[in-house]
Amino acid sequence: MINENWESEFKTRLLEHYDEMKWLYTELYNDPHAFDYFCEMLHQYYAERSDLLKEWDEARIAVPNWYQGNEMLGMLMYVKQFAGNLKGVKEHLDYIQECGVNYLHLMPLLESPAGRSDGGYAVSNFRKVQPELGTMEDLSDLATECHKKGMSVCLDFVMNHTSEDHEWAKRARAGEKEYQDRYFFFDNWNIPNEFEKTVPQVFPTTAPGNFSWCEEAHKVVMTTFYPYQWDLNYNNPTVFNDMTANMLNLCNHGVDIVRLDAVPYIWKKLGTPCRNLPEVHTLVRLMRMAAEVVCPGTLLLGEVVMEPSKVVPYFGSVEKPECHMLYNVTTMASTWHTVATRDVRLLKHQLGTVFALPKQYTFLNYLRCHDDIGWGLDYDFLGQFGTNEVQHKKFLNDYFTGKLWESNGRGELYNDDPTLGDARLCGTTASLCGIEAAVYEKNDWKLNMSLELDEMLHAFLFTQSGIPVLYSGDEIGQLNDYSYHDDPLKWDDSRYLHRGDLNWDHVAMRNDMNTRQGRLFHALRKLEKIRAAHPVFESDADAWVVETYNDHVLGIGRYYDNEKLIALFNFSEDEQVAWINEDEDYIDLMTGLQRDAKGVNLAGHSFAWLLHSYREKEYNTEAPTPIEKKTKSVDKSSTKAMPEEKKTEVKAEAKPAEKKAEVKAETKPAEKKAEVKAETKPAEKKTEVKAEAKPVEKKTEVKAEAKPAEKMAEVKAETKPVEKKAAVKPAAKKAQPAKKTTRKPAAKKTRKTTKKATTKKATTK
Repeated sequence: MINENWESEFKTRLLEHYDEMKWLYTELYNDPHAFDYFCEMLHQYYAERSDLLKEWDEARIAVPNWYQGNEMLGMLMYVKQFAGNLKGVKEHLDYIQECGVNYLHLMPLLESPAGRSDGGYAVSNFRKVQPELGTMEDLSDLATECHKKGMSVCLDFVMNHTSEDHEWAKRARAGEKEYQDRYFFFDNWNIPNEFEKTVPQVFPTTAPGNFSWCEEAHKVVMTTFYPYQWDLNYNNPTVFNDMTANMLNLCNHGVDIVRLDAVPYIWKKLGTPCRNLPEVHTLVRLMRMAAEVVCPGTLLLGEVVMEPSKVVPYFGSVEKPECHMLYNVTTMASTWHTVATRDVRLLKHQLGTVFALPKQYTFLNYLRCHDDIGWGLDYDFLGQFGTNEVQHKKFLNDYFTGKLWESNGRGELYNDDPTLGDARLCGTTASLCGIEAAVYEKNDWKLNMSLELDEMLHAFLFTQSGIPVLYSGDEIGQLNDYSYHDDPLKWDDSRYLHRGDLNWDHVAMRNDMNTRQGRLFHALRKLEKIRAAHPVFESDADAWVVETYNDHVLGIGRYYDNEKLIALFNFSEDEQVAWINEDEDYIDLMTGLQRDAKGVNLAGHSFAWLLHSYREKEYNTEAPTPIEKKTKSVDKSSTKAMPEEKKTEVKAEAKPAEKKAEVKAETKPAEKKAEVKAETKPAEKKTEVKAEAKPVEKKTEVKAEAKPAEKMAEVKAETKPVEKKAAVKPAAKKAQPAKKTTRKPAAKKTRKTTKKATTKKATTK
């Protein structure tokens, strides 16, 4: 139904999608009345959307790929752990901007019951912020300030389930059939037992089964994750309509990116695994169109933590897109596998699969997040090297929990299942890299080695196509927080190990290069600025795996806009040689000096960004000003050197993001649209730009900043680590014989690792 009295802009957008929406909706529900209500609901939220946000939408419509640039950098944080509440985050936006961040992901902050919140993923009210964190008005105010600074705001939308304390659940417990129909209630265990035959368990040790007994209703209810999280029944159109309304309400409070939590689980059907069913894609497509009608500046980020063959379909197709972005969890897990084994063959295989995907597929890349690390690696590929899955998972967990003599990692296990030989891993990036062990042991040599590993891993993160995301605290090398062991509401969930409060005393040390905080902070800022300065880091770049003929050294090639990058990463603590033979002249972006790309020597845990330009001789390692970004030459078509006389003819019109009145992800929607310029990139402080202005700065000068022994006493460990025996400097390892790896089918991805706490599930039958 289309009302002729609706605004022309809304009707135009609705008509663009109306036929497809009606067809898909009818296919699922065959309920014309529910569909008419759905359209009315979309108009309601369009009408309620502020003029400020509508201007923001218009500017992003002009530049639809605003989120795919090489200047994008995300940061993931818990509001309480970062600054106490939403107002505190707002007060610290200058620091976030100083970090180079323009994509702020706030972890779940809607109302959830204490002790049964699952870190905020058991939502009891989708229209209310957790009181100690603030109000919905505080969320709107924070989003407005972020927009003024060119930052986008991401928030989780928990769509698979509600808390058992949600109003719908309360009324269902009281016996109201209308609300029981919003969940999966059964009079006895017959049908649930049939489901259990085909539905995998998410937490077989801490929350076995997929159903729980509800004593108040005297019925069985589906609870895929935890007993206090009741699965929503999306077979009911009322559930879909109301949950879409909840999502649009968050968008109208300034949320720019909606993270769809546990999206593969939302459709349930007897006789199936209740994962990745076709109806899930129909629902996501409908939500994508709903957002494009009401708030077209909004992006959908899908949380699909599975193997690539099941992840990629959530992008949809070019003609019928679903999610704008997805997590690159397979690369994350493969990266830590490579840290432990020093063997890059699996990572090469996995990256080859990712690089072969269409360039419009945007991944969020990360080293660590709020969740655990699952070891769902491609064991079919690893099997050709004699790797046994159960034994290898044990090796990885032993390595990163510091049980092996050659390991400096300090982490803890999550959901350990000795029967299956399966467990997942928790820990901050710094602690897993060995920084915690080095600080605890006051070992300068080990500290320097661990910092180099941390820096190299971030360089690898920034080399991948897509949006790199930092976990709050990683920019200063924050360590594990063992205090959760003393909190009865947390001690059963080891993921709180890496969810500690940000140490603002350590943040204050970020400009002291004699501290590990200062060294790491400025190393990452330099990487971020170099990445933003060179179009070869754009997501549209061609990317490929470079054969280094050394199983310790990963090679990545990139080409875009007449720039070619050869990136090399040494995962061994010993010096290695990348046996490459590139003919062009290269500059080392970290030093500004010329460097041959032939038989490249790499110190332990070091990396090299080697750049060749086909059109210019000057290399800039600083992020350009907005004017420079608008006027620099762009030529996507040529892979050859550009003749000198042709350079002046190149116009800066190759990138659509630099067209249309130079509108680029507007910073201040309140201003006139004609004045909305390329503000997606966060403004960098002038003092920082000056500090990085010397392109000839040598990497050896950065490494010389390792903390001297006399400074060690000033650097306090943020942790109460369990006493471990002093690590012995590992013996030098022999380089493995160079060999080429035969390409195999797409790598399998890590299994779903969902963010849940650890309450036992009732299994009374």
